[in-house]
Amino acid sequence: MLYPAEPFRIKAVETVTKLDRETRAQKMAEAGYNTFLLESKDVYFDLLTDSGTSSLNAKQWVSMMNAGATNHSRDTQCELERTLQNAYGMQHIIPTTRGRGAENILAMLTIEHGQYVLGNMCSTSHRFHIESQGGSFVDVIGQQAYQAELNTHFKGNIDLNKLVEVIADKGAENIAYIRLSTTVNLAGGQPVSLANIAAVREIADQYSIKVFFDATHCVENAFFIQEQEAGYSELSIQAILKQMFSYADGCVINGTNKECLVSSGGILCLNDDHLFEEANDIIMLYGGMPMVDQDTQNMLSGIRNSLAVALRDSMEQDYIEHRVKQVRYLGEKLQAAGVPVVEPIGGHAVFIDANRFCSHLSDEQLPAQSLTASLYIETGIRAMERGIVSAGSKAPNTDQLETVRLAIPRQVYTYAHMDAIANNIIELYQQREAIQGLKFSYEPKWLRFFTARFEHA
Repeated sequence: MLYPAEPFRIKAVETVTKLDRETRAQKMAEAGYNTFLLESKDVYFDLLTDSGTSSLNAKQWVSMMNAGATNHSRDTQCELERTLQNAYGMQHIIPTTRGRGAENILAMLTIEHGQYVLGNMCSTSHRFHIESQGGSFVDVIGQQAYQAELNTHFKGNIDLNKLVEVIADKGAENIAYIRLSTTVNLAGGQPVSLANIAAVREIADQYSIKVFFDATHCVENAFFIQEQEAGYSELSIQAILKQMFSYADGCVINGTNKECLVSSGGILCLNDDHLFEEANDIIMLYGGMPMVDQDTQNMLSGIRNSLAVALRDSMEQDYIEHRVKQVRYLGEKLQAAGVPVVEPIGGHAVFIDANRFCSHLSDEQLPAQSLTASLYIETGIRAMERGIVSAGSKAPNTDQLETVRLAIPRQVYTYAHMDAIANNIIELYQQREAIQGLKFSYEPKWLRFFTARFEHA
């Protein structure tokens, strides 16, 4: 396969320090074997997340610096609105301070106690917001998504038969909305086909149920449609996105990562006028007045300007092709050496199958968390557990994927870095039997992967 060169020049450099193994082992123990509790300065390759870790481009920096040049902060909000309205066809745009803020507002707007949200897996934070409103999430993703070694297109698709069965069982009046992730992070960054999106919309219309996208990875999803779904190879990314969003009633976007690149911010998009009015009321109650002091307005305006620039740039063919194929390059190097990964390779991260990598560890020994800790100690690579710990104690254990996510920040690493990362992981795989299992020493009630601490089992 031809892997395209970086479609950018690097003009700023951050020096990193590689600690010796003894020091890394000490740091990991002090952090309770939770990579979230490590300090960034102690990390060589930081693949924990692509949230707020990507590099801004020159146009984004210019847009942020120019934001303070006007006293009319509304101008920059309009720029973000115009970008999303033109690109996605959404009518109402609500910027939030974080992606989780957008998720929370959506849950407050749509969920009544005892209702259900149906979807193709659910992020841990979104599940929390659903449950905090008295709702429950029901996973209706296709069974293929749970087969890590199965290499087939569009493993993020919703199982349409299961969707109809759950609606019939729960009652359409008890379904708050259908949540469609594009792509599905917890399944390894697997995309959803346009045919499946259209079919979900058709079923939703039959039962008068709204459909909301988790659109944080939507540009990557559009690239996979262009590359892999019949009939779309000649369409632009922009045209595919417009068609995707024609089936949505709204969406949430985490601006701190993915296509937006900025270090803060989220977006809630809505087509319903009444929901939009209610959302503004919620913001007034919980987020304060829309007009605050000028310094804060300038900061928010800069973020919104930067979001608008990044969203437009992310749809460029050269950018998104390099983005997806750089991740694929790393995944295919690992595959070639026999390292078990979730197949096919997703668009934002490579997911190591921890159950196969650490086949000597039981579920009680937390294979993914144990592998994540060992990965840092042995190689200096910081990754993230995506399995038993991330799922949370309330999540069902059936069909649980147990993975370690290698999230690749945008415009940060080169192919040479991918080579070094792959070589280190391959070396660890060759001595995998030495990886020790872990157990909880401290388990928080919510979002436990952030602050939980562990010890050797």
